[in-house]
Amino acid sequence: MATESALWCVVPAAGRSTRVGGDIPKQYLAVAGKPLLLHTLDRLAAHPRVAGLMVVLAAHDPHWPDIAELRGKLVPTAIGGAERADSVLAGLRALRSRAADEHFILVHDAARPCVAADDISRLLELGIPAGGGLLAAPVRDTLKRVDASGRVVATEPRESRWRALTPQLFRYGELVAALESARAAGVNVTDEAMAMELAGHKPLLIEGAESNIKVTTPPDFALAEFLLTRTN
Repeated sequence: MATESALWCVVPAAGRSTRVGGDIPKQYLAVAGKPLLLHTLDRLAAHPRVAGLMVVLAAHDPHWPDIAELRGKLVPTAIGGAERADSVLAGLRALRSRAADEHFILVHDAARPCVAADDISRLLELGIPAGGGLLAAPVRDTLKRVDASGRVVATEPRESRWRALTPQLFRYGELVAALESARAAGVNVTDEAMAMELAGHKPLLIEGAESNIKVTTPPDFALAEFLLTRTN
């Protein structure tokens, strides 16, 4: 069960991307014997600091297995919007009766099933005193900038460049305000940290494992299965 210092996690899963699985959104495709989304939710629910999971679904989602709890944690749902930020905001609003403005909230991608418990613990340990933060990984490859024809025009410095991962951790009230402000300004933020940055915050980057992959393409599914079968 959740501990006294546990906090809720919003999991946006309203995406309709069907490029990988035909008529089935990728979050419902099977990996290592069960849907990708259920692997993600199980990883999160297994962490003792997670109180519950607010899963944000597309309207009339026929694939959701209608689970009410997982590992003794509640799993309520909300209906998302056209963009990821819309879905996260919908999930946060659905948590209004469960979270005060000063409470911290996690947000985690539905397509990241390999997140490690140690990384979640480190995010909470370092991110809460810092007022918020996110898991991230430093860029290790050489970066190229290209023109419209795909030809290299410059090599970009990789120093101080990081790839944003999830979970991301912020105070409930500040995150809701930041997302609402971005929406009002017509800015489509691609993650919660971007909304917080636009609102004047400086989230702390906490290095996470490279194995915390986002499953997007067919090869990613094979890699996720490899990782899951060796860490479960």
